[in-house]
Amino acid sequence: MVCLGDVMGKVVEANDTDFDVVTKSAEWVLVDFWAPWCGPCRMVGPVLSQIAEEREITVAKVNTDVNPLTSGRYGIRGIPALLLFKNGEMIDRMTGAMPKHGMDSWLNRHMA
Repeated sequence: MVCLGDVMGKVVEANDTDFDVVTKSAEWVLVDFWAPWCGPCRMVGPVLSQIAEEREITVAKVNTDVNPLTSGRYGIRGIPALLLFKNGEMIDRMTGAMPKHGMDSWLNRHMA
C-alpha cells in the first residue's frame, strides 16, 4: 500500500488493491504497466525515473505478472504500457518503449 503523503514527483509501486488510491493521489499520475522479464520495460524504467524528478507527476509502476486484475481492467495486452491520469481520470495511453524526448513530447501535449 502506498502512503498518501506527498507522492508527487516520485516513483511508487501500485497493485490491484491500491491502484485507484494511487491514481487519485496526485493531479498527474503516469502508470507504467511492466514486467521484470520485459527488455523494453527495463529500458523505459530509468526514463520514467527522470520524468518523475523533472515534473510534478507521480509515476506508478504496476507489475503485470502479479497484478492481473488491473491489467485486465485497462485492457493491457502489450508492455510497456503507459496510462496518463489527471485527477484520477485516464486521459491517454501509449504502448511500447520510446526515448525520453518522445515521452516528454507526449506528456507536454497534455500537461502544457
